[in-house]
Amino acid sequence: MESKRVAGIIPRVACLLLLLGLFGTTAEEECDSPLVSNLLPSSFRSSSQLSSSHAPGFAKLNRRDGAGGWSPLTSDQYQWLEVNLGERTKITAVATQGRYGSSDWLMSYQLMFSDTGHNWKQYRQEDSIGSFPGNSNADSVVQYKLQQPVVARFLRLIPLDWNPNGRIGLRLEAYGCPYTSDVVSLDGSSSLVYRLNPGSRRVQRDVITLKLKTLRNSGTLLQAEGREGLGLRLELDRGKLLLLFRQGRTLSAEPQRLAALGSLLDDQHWHHVAVELHGLHLNLTVDKHTLRVKIPPQVHHLDIQELSVGAVQALGSHKPFHSKRNFHGCLENLLFNGLNLIKLAKVKDHKVSLMGNVTFSCAEPVPVAVTFPGLQSFLQLPWTTPSSSGSVSIGFQFRTWNKAGLLLTFELPQQGGVAWLFLSEAKLRLQIQKGGRVLLELSAGSALSDGQWHSVALTSRRSHLSVCVDKDDGASAQASPSFPVAVESHIFFGGCPAGDAPGCRNHFSSFQGCMRLLSLDGRIMDLIAVQQKQLGNYSNLQIDMCGIIDRCSPSRCEHGGHCSQTWTVFHCNCSDSGYSGATCHSCDFLTIFSLFFLPAVYEQSCEAYKHSGNTSGYFYIDVDGSGPIKPQLVYCNMTESDTWMIIQHNNTELTRLRPVSGVDQQSLHFSYSSEEEQLLGSISQSEHCEQDVSYHCRKSRLLNTPEGSPFSWWLGGRAPGREQTYWGGAHPGSQQCGCGLRGDCVDPQHYCNCDADRLEWTEDSGLVTHKESLPVRSLVLGDLQRPGSEAAYRVGPLRCYGDKNFWNAAFFDKETSYLHFPTFHGELSADISFLFKTTASSGVFLENLGIKDFIRIELSTSTRVVFSFDVGNGPLEVQVESTVPLNDNRWHRVRAERNIKEATLRLDNLPVATQEAPADGHVHLQLNSQLFIGGTASRQRGFRGCIRALQLNGVTLDLEERAEMTPGVRPGCPGHCSSYGSLCQNQGRCVERAAGFHCDCSLSAYTGVFCQTELSASFKPGTSVRYTFKEPYELTRNSSTLPSSIYSDTTLRGENVSMSFRTAQSPALLLYVGSYYREYMAVLINKHDKLEVRYKLEGNRDAEVLRSSSARNLANGQLHSVTIRRLTNTVSVQVDQNAREDFNLTSDGEFNAIKSLVLGKVHESGDLDSHLARLASLGFTGCLSVVQFNSINPLKAALLHPDTGPIIITGPLVRSNCGSAASANPHAAENIHHISDRSGSVGSGQPLVNAIRTDSALIGGIIAVVIFVVLTGLAVAARYLYRRKDTFRNPEGNAVKREDSPNFPFNNQTDSQNLSSENPKEYFI
Repeated sequence: MESKRVAGIIPRVACLLLLLGLFGTTAEEECDSPLVSNLLPSSFRSSSQLSSSHAPGFAKLNRRDGAGGWSPLTSDQYQWLEVNLGERTKITAVATQGRYGSSDWLMSYQLMFSDTGHNWKQYRQEDSIGSFPGNSNADSVVQYKLQQPVVARFLRLIPLDWNPNGRIGLRLEAYGCPYTSDVVSLDGSSSLVYRLNPGSRRVQRDVITLKLKTLRNSGTLLQAEGREGLGLRLELDRGKLLLLFRQGRTLSAEPQRLAALGSLLDDQHWHHVAVELHGLHLNLTVDKHTLRVKIPPQVHHLDIQELSVGAVQALGSHKPFHSKRNFHGCLENLLFNGLNLIKLAKVKDHKVSLMGNVTFSCAEPVPVAVTFPGLQSFLQLPWTTPSSSGSVSIGFQFRTWNKAGLLLTFELPQQGGVAWLFLSEAKLRLQIQKGGRVLLELSAGSALSDGQWHSVALTSRRSHLSVCVDKDDGASAQASPSFPVAVESHIFFGGCPAGDAPGCRNHFSSFQGCMRLLSLDGRIMDLIAVQQKQLGNYSNLQIDMCGIIDRCSPSRCEHGGHCSQTWTVFHCNCSDSGYSGATCHSCDFLTIFSLFFLPAVYEQSCEAYKHSGNTSGYFYIDVDGSGPIKPQLVYCNMTESDTWMIIQHNNTELTRLRPVSGVDQQSLHFSYSSEEEQLLGSISQSEHCEQDVSYHCRKSRLLNTPEGSPFSWWLGGRAPGREQTYWGGAHPGSQQCGCGLRGDCVDPQHYCNCDADRLEWTEDSGLVTHKESLPVRSLVLGDLQRPGSEAAYRVGPLRCYGDKNFWNAAFFDKETSYLHFPTFHGELSADISFLFKTTASSGVFLENLGIKDFIRIELSTSTRVVFSFDVGNGPLEVQVESTVPLNDNRWHRVRAERNIKEATLRLDNLPVATQEAPADGHVHLQLNSQLFIGGTASRQRGFRGCIRALQLNGVTLDLEERAEMTPGVRPGCPGHCSSYGSLCQNQGRCVERAAGFHCDCSLSAYTGVFCQTELSASFKPGTSVRYTFKEPYELTRNSSTLPSSIYSDTTLRGENVSMSFRTAQSPALLLYVGSYYREYMAVLINKHDKLEVRYKLEGNRDAEVLRSSSARNLANGQLHSVTIRRLTNTVSVQVDQNAREDFNLTSDGEFNAIKSLVLGKVHESGDLDSHLARLASLGFTGCLSVVQFNSINPLKAALLHPDTGPIIITGPLVRSNCGSAASANPHAAENIHHISDRSGSVGSGQPLVNAIRTDSALIGGIIAVVIFVVLTGLAVAARYLYRRKDTFRNPEGNAVKREDSPNFPFNNQTDSQNLSSENPKEYFI
């Protein structure tokens, strides 16, 4: 037993030692020993020294030797202090101090490191910051712990800023610990191969780690070969590291690219690489960036048998990867599953084979580079060859991200001309001018701003001039000038000195980039001599280093945005991402849709679109805002009190099934128009989701079998779906249908109608409402092989309503009250959005603190919102000023975003305020305290009011849940009508709800979710709509089965009448109101096509006729509106937009005992004069719309509730949208209405997904609220958006069709995407 226990401990200890070796040890955590204090003075060097007592050897921390530290001869930006640690050492911290007893100290500095004393590399914090904070006096010590430890032999400190009242003065210390390593050098034809023992036990995890250093930007670095020809390869390509997978041993088998990581790996500095393979998971690490890679399933069976680095060799029968380019450079600490392969090679272990010239050192020479960082950078070198020789030979290499910049310039002797070699549009151009006239121009190369090294050669001999780029792999251009091309005296690289410098004229932008291997007339220039002021002249250069940075690796552009860069900044192209902003973080609509008044930001639900004032149609929703889930196109049905989001799949039709020979069960799969993450996000945030599932059967059983296993089932929920053995209308796991739950199945012995196994057609249908079972992904249907078995199925679209996040709110009733949440993690990108309403003039909405960093959003005054933060560069503020008070107890929306490029703040629909971030400043927002909502950590300046729909980086905070357990904060926030009441149109009344509001249209002649839908009807000559008022005997009764407001008082002293009409009939009676006392009111079009209003308010007098003269030709088939108002004997009439006309009646002004109101044909015309009676009997032909008489809406009552209350309809009455201003004629209006109906329904033809796939249907959905005449323009726009947004396309959309059969009695059923009528409880007054 003890031996087994020990055997089990050994591998665990080995694994622990491996992990400690890879990821650090306790000793490494204590790697803080002083490194400088015990060094000899000879280990220090400097650019200069003020005196021997100010020598660099005195620059030791807390020492007072000499003059108490180092000071250079002159205090300028070209000074430096260098320390030689003697060997490569791990450095973890640096400390600085001023010169003792003086006013000399550094305020900021740069830190450089090197292995050789050349080819320096600048240490950068957070990949961007190149400076360190220094001292504020001569005695205090400022220590900075390096975020990433550095391994180097040489340190160099470069002063950037110092005490303005003193000089540069410095004492320093570095902290760290010894570093050991094993190194191997490969020359491009040599290699190291490690072979595992045959039959070695396969391990669960393979880990490969190494460090590399090279000057070559391409070459095969490493390959791992497994069984059956499987293999992984690491390859350098243009300075990036590629991970490739190959299956098969044939040369024709092309490797599959799995990942690319890193950049500028050819800088001759050490770079860390790690590959960790565990099952189907692979992590690739380059330096401090790790990428999780999706790998093919075959890689799981890789079972590495051989590992080779360097040149690829053909071993035995194996034909491993071949490459024209092999790795040329050095490797350090090559580990495979904890085994040090270089150490094994040193001791000549039999498992390791060395081929070619392999050395265990790294001594590759490095050319001295020079960096041109800014606008004032230039390098001046003398030309020593006599100009009389008539020849020029200039060569150099450069790398840059800029597409333009001057590379070099020189003046020509005698002629007074000047030559410029420069970049323009990333091409190399040579131009020679004289007196402002271009004498010669050449161009060569392209895409030279890619950050790679490019070689340039400019030669001129015997009247032959050539410019060559990249030698054999590049391009060249030649010319034969008629004049000699030579150099007068000097050559200027990168730019010109400030002012008018003799011999240098620059009409181009300065070069920003690196150069090396500068040669003049075949001689390589000594740039170290230039640095030491022994050769030429220069300004603002960094010599012996290339300071290029790849700001696009890793890319800071989110959501697939494309990153591009210049020397100083990067840019994100978001055009194909569907997002916007400096880093493609915010979800915005494509600009083209601004033509159609869509909102400026994708909302997160149909509920949010509704409360922005939109009506039914297709919308893009983004369920997680700035999160990783892309926007999706859905249909929003806003015709009901609940706002439904509808997501289609590839077949929502009722589809008949036929037996398939040899197949017992048929599997039917559904592909949705939304991706997996979009589906799950939509379901999760909705309050309720459902999907209709129906099975029509004849002698085809569904669920119940004698042995208990179902004939059929379906898969639902998260992909690929879990097996469900219940049917729509029943509970999960019940193995029942809806009728079994209700107890009304056709056979009480079964729990499904179809399980009765009858010859008659029957069905089992119902709604699946269990969100964990949605969406329905596939059906597996059986029992179709027996004679006489027939079946059909239908799975409706996924329908959801409600947004759990949109109305999630909390009310803060005290300044000291707040909610707290875990720390907000928005290191590189942070976006915050919420709505607020308040009556207070100030208060903090949100605050999160760090040690130094913080983020805060507050209402600073009654008209100003401020977004402030600090990421280490000092506090920054972005503020938006409103022209109206914000403490008006109405909802206001705030959106704040901070990324590494800028910060923005949006308030309602005001212009966006922007604050750019420093170009090379801190970028990481480091917070560590709790997140406070509605208050601050100090409990001061708290917010009093409501905060709603708070989201941080696309994640909604549940304010209500936290408020329920927090004193001083209440969940929810009533009073939405103050903000949204204006959405209720046409006398609609806003009604408060616990979560939201509702428009009560009972007093409006309109209907719809916002009382915005006009109600129109087409009338024929025989059509009559009669509305009966309260009869006289009912005045004495005090009961009614209908609301009392249905019946008006029987005596009126005034009326408010409004209506719209469209007709070609003249004369025509539009409206008639009669009384029991032979009194009436009539509105008509006379034979002159003008409007007449007739009042007979006294039974013994003739009617008074009021003729409008403001409008002519009212029977022209166009839409006209009429408004009539009477108060006693004063009447006003307005037709369309014409001026109001006023009339006076001579009668007493009382309309007594009104009886009924009639639209169309009047059947009881005995009380009318002969002319009006004849007109009333003719009826009305045309369109009437939105008819209102005081509080009565007779046409609305007739159309929505024709069998209720005092309405009597005779003749044909057809609802139409003929009263819409968009209708050119009644028939066209009706067609538009039907198109709208079809866009909102599924099952009456093709599935909606097919409609989405066609331009016409997509247009039909989008332009439901846009005028018909923009159809063609919208088609182009919608098609453009469709392509750009990766809208769902289903290759099998037409694969499943309904089969028509005379024996198949079931028609396609429409679902609730139909434009439904209003809630029956809403009445018509």
